[in-house]
Parts: sequence; structure tokens; C-alpha cells
Amino acid sequence: MTHRINAFGQPIGQEVPNWHPRSVPDRKPMRGQYCDLIELNPVQHADDLFTAFQTGKQDGLWTYMSVGPFSTKNHMQAWLVSISAQSDPVYYAILDRDTGRAIGVASYMRIKPDAGSVEVGGIAFSPLLQCTRGATEAMFLMMRHVFDDLGYRRYEWKCDALNEASRRAAERLGFSYDGLFEQALVYKGRNRDTAWYSILDRDWPRISRALCLWLDPQNFDEAGRQRERLTDMIQIT
Repeated sequence: MTHRINAFGQPIGQEVPNWHPRSVPDRKPMRGQYCDLIELNPVQHADDLFTAFQTGKQDGLWTYMSVGPFSTKNHMQAWLVSISAQSDPVYYAILDRDTGRAIGVASYMRIKPDAGSVEVGGIAFSPLLQCTRGATEAMFLMMRHVFDDLGYRRYEWKCDALNEASRRAAERLGFSYDGLFEQALVYKGRNRDTAWYSILDRDWPRISRALCLWLDPQNFDEAGRQRERLTDMIQIT
């Protein structure tokens, strides 16, 4: 990491020319090829989300979330009401492009406009969204809004250090490992050591190119199988 030396012989950070606080991520829709992200509406989306999360294999879906599982739609809707009423985090429903149904949620959180830093979190993908092109595209759309539209400098991902699936997802999407915060939280009556990941604005053009290439329909064969892995594309772009 480069630095400057001030008049007192002390190292100080590099100047950030013409810096000004960034805007808070808004709730405008983000449209993609495979999914759309729109403002989470507890009334409009509760039925779809409850049904989606009851579909398919449920093993461990909520293990590393601070909430869930939800035994009834009313319980899920109460959670949706609580999170949609806040200004931070800013929650979105993830809609399947073909059906228009909500099949997951994600949010911007710990929003710091003065520093140009924001975290993606509260990610809950139903079995209908997991391991699909739409899942990857949802994350891309959120990244693109932060970096390209708002000019943020840092995009963060944090998870329970024991959550191997989340850690693999972060690394696949191009996040770099920043370190471990031990005993960072207590949730569901247990300790959480938190693994920190980030993407910086200087790395975003390379990661963005790779994501666009991976999401291109030409990257998938007639059976829907990927021709090139995203991890490989990020490494070579």
C-alpha cells in the first residue's frame, strides 16, 4: 500500500482527489436478463417468498442467518415488515424474469456514504434461486449500481467464518479476503467469528467484465451448462 510523507515525517494516506460523499443506494428497480430486483414489499412479496422457501431441499438454509426458518407465512411476513421499514439495510426482492415471482431477497447495509463503503448482506436465496444464473446476476446488478451509478470505493461481504458456502460464493464473485474478526457477534445463542471480504473500485472493471462474459447466454450450452467458469474468467480478464 502506497503512502505519502507529511511535513512531520509521518506516513499518511494517498490523497483522494475531488472526493465527496456518495448518494445512498436508492430503491429503484434493477433489471437483468434472468432476474429483476425491486423494492421489497411485505404485502406483495410474502406469498411468493414463503412458497419459494418451502420449495425443494431445505437442509441448512437458515443455519447461518440471524432469523428463520419460518413455519408460517405470517411469521415470514412479520420479518419482511421489520426489514422493509428500515433505511439501513435497504432490502430488495429478487424476481424471476420468467415468472415475475419473488424467489429471494438481498440488501445493502452498513451504508457509509462519507467513506464510499457499503456491504451486501441479508442474502436469502430460496431453492428456486440457488445455483442459477439469476443468483449470480442479482449480485452483479447490486455491485454495478454501487460502483457504476453511485461511485462507491468499497463493497463488502461478511459472513460467519464457518459458513463455507458463503465464503465460496464471495470468492467466486471476485471478493478478496480481508481477515477474520473473532467473537464479532452472538446470534441464535452462539458465537460468530466473522470473515470479511471486499471488492475495491480499482478491481471492479476487471470483475465486471468477467461477470458480463459469464452471464452472456453464449456461455451456456443447449442444456444450460456453463462453458467457462466465472472464477477462471475473473482470473484471466
